Amino acid sequence: MKSYRIAVVGATGAVGTEMLKTLETSKINIEAVIPMASVRSANKTVEFKGEKLPIRVAGEGAFKDIDIALFSAGGGTSKMLAPIAAAEGALVIDNSNAWRMDPEVPLVVPEVNPWAAKKHSKGIIANPNCSTIQMVVALKPLHSLFKIKRIVVSTYQSVSGTGQRAIEELKNQVKAYAVGLPLPVQTYPYQIAFNCLPQIDVFEENGYTKEEMKMFYETRKIYEDDEIMVNATAVRVPTLNCHSESVNIETVKPLPSVGEIRRILADAPGVKVLDEPAKQVYPMPYDKAGTDAVYVGRIRKDLTIDNGLNLWIVADNLRKGAALNAVQIAELVTEKDWVKGV
Repeated sequence: MKSYRIAVVGATGAVGTEMLKTLETSKINIEAVIPMASVRSANKTVEFKGEKLPIRVAGEGAFKDIDIALFSAGGGTSKMLAPIAAAEGALVIDNSNAWRMDPEVPLVVPEVNPWAAKKHSKGIIANPNCSTIQMVVALKPLHSLFKIKRIVVSTYQSVSGTGQRAIEELKNQVKAYAVGLPLPVQTYPYQIAFNCLPQIDVFEENGYTKEEMKMFYETRKIYEDDEIMVNATAVRVPTLNCHSESVNIETVKPLPSVGEIRRILADAPGVKVLDEPAKQVYPMPYDKAGTDAVYVGRIRKDLTIDNGLNLWIVADNLRKGAALNAVQIAELVTEKDWVKGV
């Protein structure tokens, strides 16, 4: 059985750390894991399966012995380094937004469009946005059966989506509030503790944020459907981990009963249904951190339109929304022998 040398670029960050944890239990036959980061981390180590691994500086020449490079180092770094890594023979699986809408780069969620991973002519596969991933996983079986024509989604996104500095800032703001001190504000335009910010990323000319437009364009690309309409409002909330989404869909074909929809979703790969209203059972962020599934609850018919449905979706944004999805892509291409593409 072929073994693989896997680099994790951005290994010291929140998502990079989660990638290393996810690789520890991966189905890939791993020969070696090589953590990489910027020159600032040149003398640091990271832990993998109880062993301290030295950081390799990511740059030209660093990828010549690498089969797969998992990137989580930001869009600018990916734009610069991903083509270098691919030219040196590594298949890049990139977690940033740098390559997602490149027509020559597949945008892959293994439960939704695994076939796309084979066609990576540039040697790069893109990992979608965290909020897009959990939504398209949950909606895929409904789109396949009933054809979704319109999605309205409001996201409730945790601070870990911004990175470790945002996690620490939320904790520090809560501590400061508890003792009556001014709340430190650096990461976001306003305090995030005890607040909700209806802005994730920068505003575009149409009044939507970049995060909201990612959900529009990425959903169309993943589903290979340029007719599906997506209207998103992305909100940052003071939770440490896991993104939540309130999703309303309208379908072309009539929808079955809520009970049948629960059954369809429960049978879908990567989805777990938690939906017992009488028992107050529904997904919540506080106990889903560190888990791999996309959880769905609050399933109910829309009272205002025919063929309308409401759902509540929760998933760990560092795992399924980032690290896990990237590792699942790596598992897919190694299992299918698609590392070299077509």
